[in-house]
Amino acid sequence: MVSNELWWYVARSAGLVAWVAALASVLIGLALSTRALGPRPRGPWLLDLHRLLGALTLGLVALHLGALVADNFVHFGTADLLVPFASGYRTSAVAWGVVAFWFLAAVEATSLLRHRIPRRVWYGVHLSSYAVALAATLHGLYAGSDAANPAFRWIGLAALGAVGFFTIYRLLAPAGPGGTNPARAKRPAAVYTAQRQPHGPQPPDWL
Repeated sequence: MVSNELWWYVARSAGLVAWVAALASVLIGLALSTRALGPRPRGPWLLDLHRLLGALTLGLVALHLGALVADNFVHFGTADLLVPFASGYRTSAVAWGVVAFWFLAAVEATSLLRHRIPRRVWYGVHLSSYAVALAATLHGLYAGSDAANPAFRWIGLAALGAVGFFTIYRLLAPAGPGGTNPARAKRPAAVYTAQRQPHGPQPPDWL
């Protein structure tokens, strides 16, 4: 028989790794889209890593939620984990986690359906990755068992600071040659050609 202590460790570790994977996915997407780090990093493998981390985050969150239900220490029900402010345990802190989960699910679902929905819809939902990073960090800081750990707090602050840097750079980057913001520069014609080919290379889904 599996002990409740084991389920607590599973929930704790899955939540922490999911948080790290989510922040890493957002940062990789921003680094690729803004070119704030110059011509490197780049390459299809980083795009694949961005997508993989997003999918991994969703899987780990599912494990995190399942372990919380199995752990009888706090007695989380399905509604407590899926409806904001439904939980009586650290209500606001848990609500941040619920919000992060639904935004994450929307990002992953629209990414899978990207070529079946308007691009502006996909892009608008994909921008909620920022909300995932912020809400997941707040959830961990105020609801997690490791919230009092200084390393956890500093890593969270550093990651959010990096997200803020890339975001500000994207908005305020100086114009490049021809007066074009490099973070918003038009993609090469080859990319648009690939978009018109149903079975050709697919354009990157950067943030």
